[in-house]
Order: sequence, then C-alpha cells, then structure tokens
Amino acid sequence: RGGARAHRDGNMASTAAGKQRIPKVAKVKNKAPAEVQITAEQLLREAKERELELLPPPPQQKITDAEELNDYKLRKRKTFEDNIRKNRTVISNWIKYAQWEESLKEIQRARSIYERALDVDYRNVTLWLKYAEMEMKNRQVNHARNIWDRAITTLPRVNQFWYKYTYMEEMLGNVAGSRQVFERWMEWQPEEQAWHSYINFELRYKEVDRARSIYEKYILFRALAVLVLVHPDVKNWIKYARFEEKHSYFAHARKVYERAVEFFGEEHMDEHLYVAFAKFEENQKEFERVRVIYKYALDRIPKQDAQNLFKNYTIFEKKFGDRREIEDIIVSKRRFQYEEEVKANPHNYDAWFDYLRLVESDTDADTVREVYERAIANVPPIQEKRHWKRYIYLWINYALYEELEAKASKRTRQVYQACLELLPHKKFTFAKMWLLYAQFEIRQKNLPLARRALGTSIGKCPKNKLFKGYIELELQLREFDRCRKLYEKFLEFAPENCTSWIKFAELETILGDIDRARAIYELAISQPRLDMPEVLWKSYIDFEIEQEEYEKTRSLYRRLLQRTQHVKVWISLAQFELSAGQEERLPRCRQVYEEANKAMRSCEEKEERVMLLESWRSFEDEFGTDATKERIDKLMPEKIKKRRKLQAEDGSDAGWEEYYDYIFPEDTANQPNLKLLAMAKLWKKQQQESEAAAMDPDKDVDESQT
Repeated sequence: RGGARAHRDGNMASTAAGKQRIPKVAKVKNKAPAEVQITAEQLLREAKERELELLPPPPQQKITDAEELNDYKLRKRKTFEDNIRKNRTVISNWIKYAQWEESLKEIQRARSIYERALDVDYRNVTLWLKYAEMEMKNRQVNHARNIWDRAITTLPRVNQFWYKYTYMEEMLGNVAGSRQVFERWMEWQPEEQAWHSYINFELRYKEVDRARSIYEKYILFRALAVLVLVHPDVKNWIKYARFEEKHSYFAHARKVYERAVEFFGEEHMDEHLYVAFAKFEENQKEFERVRVIYKYALDRIPKQDAQNLFKNYTIFEKKFGDRREIEDIIVSKRRFQYEEEVKANPHNYDAWFDYLRLVESDTDADTVREVYERAIANVPPIQEKRHWKRYIYLWINYALYEELEAKASKRTRQVYQACLELLPHKKFTFAKMWLLYAQFEIRQKNLPLARRALGTSIGKCPKNKLFKGYIELELQLREFDRCRKLYEKFLEFAPENCTSWIKFAELETILGDIDRARAIYELAISQPRLDMPEVLWKSYIDFEIEQEEYEKTRSLYRRLLQRTQHVKVWISLAQFELSAGQEERLPRCRQVYEEANKAMRSCEEKEERVMLLESWRSFEDEFGTDATKERIDKLMPEKIKKRRKLQAEDGSDAGWEEYYDYIFPEDTANQPNLKLLAMAKLWKKQQQESEAAAMDPDKDVDESQT
C-alpha cells in the first residue's frame, strides 16, 4: 500500500513538474509593426561591440621537462600535418609550419617543409621569399644564394627576386657577384627601373664607364649581331644625355642628342627631344645652335604637336634674342593657330581674314598670294546671297592687295574678272564688285573697259546700286547725254523708284531744261505705283516754288488733296499761302484752314484734327484778331479720359484700358453728351460740398455767428 501511494505521489509530482516546464504562449493584442525597426546587421554589430561572442583565451601551458616538450612538439606537428593533409594548396599552412619549426631552431626541419611546399607550388612568390629570408636571418649565406639562384631561374620575370638577390650580395660586400647578378638580369630585358637600379649601383662605386656602357645597352641591345630595340623612347635618350652632362662629358652628351635625332629621323620626331637638346645647348651658351635646333624642329614637327616647343622657343628668344626674332616667333605661333582654325572649318571666313591680315603684315608676296588662293578656293556650298556676303570680301581684299601693295595691275584685273565669272548672276550678284572693278579701270585710265563692265552688269543683273554708280561715274565725266540714257533705262527697270525720278528731274533742272524737268515730274506722279509718293510730291512742289510758279503750286496742292486728305498736306498748303508773299496771303491761309477743318470732320483720327486746330490757333495767335482768336478757341476740343474693354487674341477678357478722347464743340451729335457731362460734373461738385459740411458742422455754426 505504501509503495502504491509513493508511486502515485511520484506520478503526480512528475505531472506537476511537466506542467510547469511548458511555457504559456503570450497573446499579442497589437500586431502592428514597431515604430523602430531593428535589422539583422544592427544585431550583429551590437553583439560585436559588446563582445558577446568572444571566447576566453585557453589557459597557458607550462612545460617543465623534456618529456612534456617532446609531447607538445609531437601534438603540434601532428596538428600542422593534419592541416596540410586536409588542403595541400593552402600555402599559409606550410609557411606557419616552417616558421614554427624555425622558432624552435629546427632549421633543417623548416628547410624540409619549405622544400615540400615548393614541390606543391613552385610559382608562389611569397614561399620563395620566406624561404630565402629564413636562410638569411640564420646567416646561411650559401643556402640563401642557392635559393635565390633557383628562384631567378624558375621565375625570371619576378623583379623582386632580382632586387633582393642583388641587395643581399651588395650588403655582403660582394660587388662582383652583385654585378654578375645584374648582368644575368639585363639579359632578360627587364623594365626601365631595373636598368636604372643597375646604373645607380655602378655610380655608387664611381664606375662611370660601366654606367655609360649600361646606358648603351639600355638604349640599344646587341644580340647575335642583330640590332634589337629595348627601350628606344625619347625620355631614355634624354636621361642618357643628362647623365653625360651631369658628369661633365659635354661632348658625349651632344653626341647622344645628335644620335637620338638621327635615330628617330623626321618620321618619329618628338618635341621633348628637341626641347631638351636646345636647353642643353643653352646651358653651354651655344645660342646660335639653340636657334637652329628650334627652327629645324618647328619646320618639321606637326603644329598641333609643337605647343611646348613654341613656348620654350618664345622664352628663349625673350631671354637672348632681339626684337625681330621675338616678333618672328610670335607671328609663327599665331600663324599656327590660324592654320588650325581654317583646317577645322575652311568656311570660317573670319579666321581667313585674321590669317591674311597677319600674313600681309610681314611676308613676301608669293606667300600672301598662296594664302589668298587657298581662302578663295573655299566657295560657299549654297548659292544664297547671305552665305556669300563674307566670302566676297576675300576677293575684294585680294584685288586691293594686288593693286595697292603688290602694284600688279594685270593680276588685279585677273582677280576681278575671276570673281565676276564665279558669281551666279542669274540668282544674285554683288554690285560693289562691279563698281570696284569699274573704278579700278578708271584709275588705270581705261575708260572703255570700265563702261563695258558696268554695261555688262546692267545687262546681266540690273540693280539700283549699279545704275546709281554708273550714273555717278558719267556725271563726274560730264557725259550728260549718257546720264539721260541711263536714267531712262533705270526708270524702265524700276518705275516705282521715286528717288530716281527726283534725281533725273534735278539733273534737268541743273542743266536749265525746266520743261523737261516738269515733264519728268508729271510722268513720275502719274505712275500707278510708287515707293515714296510723299517725297516725290514734296520735291515737285518745291521745284515749282523755286520757279515761283505759285499758281502751278496751288494746282499741285489741289491735285494732291484729291488723292489724300492728310492733315500735313493741309498744313503745308496753309504755310505755302502764308509764305507766298502776296497781299491776300492771310485770307487765303485762313480759308485753307476753314476748308481743312470742314474736310477733317469726317476723319476718324481725332489727333490729326487736333493737330490742324493747333496749327490754326498758332497762326491766329500771330496774325489774327481778337474775334478770330475767340472763334478758334471755341473750336478747340475738350480732352476727356475714357475706359475701354480689351480682349486677348483668344477672345477672352484682358481687362480695361484708359485712353484720352477729344470732343469737338462743332459736332452736333456730341452736344447731348456734353450736356450730360456738364451735369455730372455739377452733381459731383455738390456731393463734395455736402460731404465736407457733414464732416465739419461746427465750422458752419461759427461761420453763421460771424
């Protein structure tokens, strides 16, 4: 019974314990994400910062006797061998194993480990370096030499082996052995730094001749009687020459520069070589040689590759040259710039103008002609006049240069004729070119050719400017019959040109043929279309006034008023009547103003009517009586401000605009509006007085008491 009770109690206890071990699942009411989110990276960073995963270091083991030491070595070697057995290609395991053996002074074991590792991967540079360093640290010189020999034989392109091998031999004082290693290295034609290391090695021991021979091999290496280029760069030749200069072998240095110039020839010229050569000669005070070197290089090197050469040549000339030589180098530099511009864009005529201006300033005639020929060869590709406007001035400048500077009249005539043949006269022409050619022939006293050129121009491509130039030429020659014929041709070509009619009539007036002049004016005003009719009518009227033909002048004014009712015509007629000098001038003038006022009532432009009335009032103020003055004052309009609605282009409202309008007393249609306006003004005045009285009632009381 007791056992059963104990068994039952044990089962109940185990059941209770089992129930206690099961955690209750927490019920989360708010399942929304937290405002501050924590990433996995943040958890790892915090764990590292707080050093939560750091394990305590193993306890230090103290070895007290040889048996424990041997046991420790056995266990350590077994560990290293197991690591190597797991992955033989991990060289770091081999190196750690060998270094551990080295730390125990087990050099033979370490050497054996390195040899085993080299059998696994003999291309590993670090393995060779560690092996050789171990031998050198333990003063095993012959072993180290053996390792370096094996390394440079196996991997000859690893420069680090050669550097360390030569350095070791030099530190041991074995200069001959180090030189022998360098010679073996140079046979592999290494990079430039290796050659410089060899040269510096020889210079440290004052072996200048040996260093010179190394430079020779450095530049040109002879093998099997065949010339093999090793490092033929320009900078290597320059270094060689500077080496000779540094050691005061100036003749040798000059010889090196000359060999370099000959070696590269004219096909592979480099400005840096010539700059260095020139600076060397400058240091030797050989200024003429410097100048020859610069000029030789500038004449042969492409301009775009000679910027530094130009710069150094300019500096040299400023230091040692005279003014003429400095100007020459500056001109050559600018010429190069212009050459680049015209090469980039041959139709950039502004660049051609600048280039030609430079060339003309200081160059022989043949060079100038060559540049001009190159410039005019770039004909505009499109036959539109706007593309030819700059181009034509190249021809003009060319012709002027031949005439004024070169004094070659025959070539000048050829230039003009070639240009006139090139122009597409059916589409457009340049009158200035024809006129310049004719003026040139006049200066050459060749009048028939000048007339022939102008006649050809009028026949091929008549223009107003050509007619005017031809007529002006004949006027200067006093060939008036030719002028008449030219004017007739001109007016047949352009009958709407009022200036031509006026000039023709003025010519006849000067020649004293008044009837012909009047007939020309009559023909002119009878033309159906004129470009400036007001100028023509004014000239005709002035002509009749000069002839004192007042009746004809009045008749002209009346004929003009039949065509136009412009206010200026009325004012001009009134002023004519006032200045006619007759007894009835004032009544006539006043009558003109009366007629004009009646005629202008129907005019929509009220400003013109106001202008007429102001002119009339000025006349009455000077010549009128009190009655006439009072009358004109009554005719003057009243100026009022109005508003009108504006509309945009799309028809929407654009606001209001204020403008001034004029109300004339004579317009009966405007009388009711005037009365309404006067009543509005009177009402506004009464309103202002009542408002003032309401704002200050005491003032009214005081005024009544007083």
